[in-house]
Amino acid sequence: MKKYAKRLKEYDKVEFDPKEIIEGMSRLKGARRKPTSVALEDELLGELKSLAQERGVPYQVLMRLLIADGVRRLKDAA
Repeated sequence: MKKYAKRLKEYDKVEFDPKEIIEGMSRLKGARRKPTSVALEDELLGELKSLAQERGVPYQVLMRLLIADGVRRLKDAA
């Protein structure tokens, strides 16, 4: 049975420090980025926006940090 990332229990425990998010934004400021497209379910996008608003950051920045953290974890696990 295929598991989807949003269903993994370990993601219930993901927390980010607002200072860490702001520092991440600062590090990425001026960095080259390539526009991409990701199709998200309405519910997931709503949750992402809500979490970002609680932390006082744009949801796209939070999404980039979540992706970067996920990639780092996959590399560490390999």
